Amino acid sequence: MRLVVATCSVDYVGRLSAHLPAARRLLMVKADGSVSVHSDGGAYKPLNWMVPPCRFTVEPDRWVVTNAKGETLTIDIEEIHSDEMHELGVDPGLEKDGVEAHLQELLAANPGTLAGGLELIRREYQTDIGPVDLLCRDSAGRIVAVEIKRRGDIDGVEQLARYLERLDMDGRFRPVRGIFAAQQIKPQARVLASARGIECVEVDYEQLRGEGNGRLTLF
Repeated sequence: MRLVVATCSVDYVGRLSAHLPAARRLLMVKADGSVSVHSDGGAYKPLNWMVPPCRFTVEPDRWVVTNAKGETLTIDIEEIHSDEMHELGVDPGLEKDGVEAHLQELLAANPGTLAGGLELIRREYQTDIGPVDLLCRDSAGRIVAVEIKRRGDIDGVEQLARYLERLDMDGRFRPVRGIFAAQQIKPQARVLASARGIECVEVDYEQLRGEGNGRLTLF
């Protein structure tokens, strides 16, 4: 991972246009090819970013990141204050808390709870940017990607949207239907999900525990 603290301005051109005036920011370039721009606020969410596959070009005092969809992220650098490289190694992945992990097990055993006729294909289906909680098939034969959270917020919807984008690149799956499932889904997350064409389903954990057959479904 490369971490650069620099005074820079940022311009994005794609689905819309956005401009960040010159300020001191953290620029993060990960081994997977992703590039993100961070400020000293807003928790972990970047101000702007580009996910792989993308092309990263370094010019004098300028970084240009482009992708196949025609999006361009241009970072004009006025001054570099720090430039460091770190080898993080292979990450073991997120260990979910007991309730969220058990919720995934229960929904894997009872996918019809999410939508009528839904059948499980595989749990933790691996994409090139991370695993989809459940990969299913609906009654019409369409592939369905399900992301499961205890509490559904905007970040969970964004996560599922990235998975759907990656799965849609596979001709075997396209078009992929998305379902965002949680015990409670925030109104803002519902709005974003609707805009992204993702269905929201609130699930009752206690009811699922009562209906479960006690069988752990791995695949």
